[in-house]
Amino acid sequence: MSKPALLTLTGVSKRYGKIQANRNIDLSVKLGSIHAVLGENGAGKSTLMKLIYGIEQPDEGTIAWEGKPISLSRPSEAQALGIGMVFQHFSLFETLSVVQNVSLMVPGRLNELADRITELGEQFGLSVDPHAMVHTMSVGERQRVEIIRCLLLNPKVLILDEPTSVLPPQSVRMLFDTLRRLQAEGMAVLFISHKLEEIRELCDEATILRHGEVTGRVDPREHDAHSLAKMMIGRDMPHLSPGTHATPGEVRLVLNDLSHPRATRFGTSLEKINLSLRSGEIIGIAGISGNGQQELAALVSGETRAGDAAMIEIMGRPVGHLGPLQRRKLGFAFVPEERLGRGSVPEMTLSDNSLLTAHSRGMLRGGFIRRQMERAFTRDCIKAFDVRTPGIDAEAGALSGGNLQKFILGREIMLAPGVMLVAQPTWGVDVGAATAIRLKLLEMRDQGAAILVISEELEELFEICDTLHVLRAGHLSPPLPAAETSARDVGAYMIGAAA
Repeated sequence: MSKPALLTLTGVSKRYGKIQANRNIDLSVKLGSIHAVLGENGAGKSTLMKLIYGIEQPDEGTIAWEGKPISLSRPSEAQALGIGMVFQHFSLFETLSVVQNVSLMVPGRLNELADRITELGEQFGLSVDPHAMVHTMSVGERQRVEIIRCLLLNPKVLILDEPTSVLPPQSVRMLFDTLRRLQAEGMAVLFISHKLEEIRELCDEATILRHGEVTGRVDPREHDAHSLAKMMIGRDMPHLSPGTHATPGEVRLVLNDLSHPRATRFGTSLEKINLSLRSGEIIGIAGISGNGQQELAALVSGETRAGDAAMIEIMGRPVGHLGPLQRRKLGFAFVPEERLGRGSVPEMTLSDNSLLTAHSRGMLRGGFIRRQMERAFTRDCIKAFDVRTPGIDAEAGALSGGNLQKFILGREIMLAPGVMLVAQPTWGVDVGAATAIRLKLLEMRDQGAAILVISEELEELFEICDTLHVLRAGHLSPPLPAAETSARDVGAYMIGAAA
């Protein structure tokens, strides 16, 4: 017997100026189903979810809840019906604590909410400190807060936008177990993910979008990841092969007993971290979110100064006392994990975002901006990295997460750095774009760049890295040759079962 539909979309369309984000979308979300929505970055998935959640309203078509047409003008109306959503880009106030953020949506006394947050976190493998200030938390920890806050509202339909992108493998398993329990109780889940193997494992239905239109409806369990990817992007996937490369050359980045106290009681202290990165080499830093990745990236990039200049060397020079600009002048580039706010200014155009780090590429003269050079650089970046955007004057915040990531990474790669730090390079990026990004990093390595990658995607690290380290509780593991190391070996270091 077919399950009844909780949520039905019929002929739904949405346009932004010249951009047709969604066109004539039909979607049925059934009681007790886990329904995937697949598509490339920019395929219209996020817009569709915003229509369902009441953030945006459709230009055409109808949305029905339990068979009755509805008109949602704000998220609170969707929540009142029983629709909850966890966003890929978080909606938390950084100057408030976890429990204070939760209290803005969930009624209750703060101490009672704190207990519920702790209990739910332990139950679902999403543990967070309810009294931690959000600004001190890593991306992965903030993701956990978003999921917990949504589950506390007991939704009938739960929309998850890239929920596992920054979760460690152990928490992914626990989250899937939780979703299956919720499914058994009748909750429907709309699941957006670029991790096709996860979709095949978890979901019983999938709707595929391409260029804002539905191009297929399948049972993902009946297809392999390759065929799902082909349906998504409309072509065969590019092949990723690390291949062979020249022997690494000169040392370009050195961490010498790098230690740093935690900035807050919720932070992580780094203890005597040693690492040596050479030209023509990619070193990966694995680890569960919140074990010092943020602190390490800030120290290497220059956003945080080291206690001793000699603790960090770039291109043979001690730089622990230098800021980001001085390090960039030595040939250093940096892609932060947070695209909005640190990697880009959302309200500024892509052209002006180019200027932020690429101004040395002839964009300034006598204190004046050379707009022609700025715009030419931006056009080249958009073309070379297949950034789907209306043009160079589009605001960075208007791009999908994956396309903004391609732009930020492309901007840094075009500077031809000698040393580059990349944090979470393919977080929230579709499978085709993720492969293209990894190929670019391998190409950079083969051309002699020294690349340090901080990622919680183990598969990614094994695909592109020559050597791995694991960061746990502010301590770095010994170097692990990627070709001789298994995921189980890395996992042992993650949980402290290896030293």
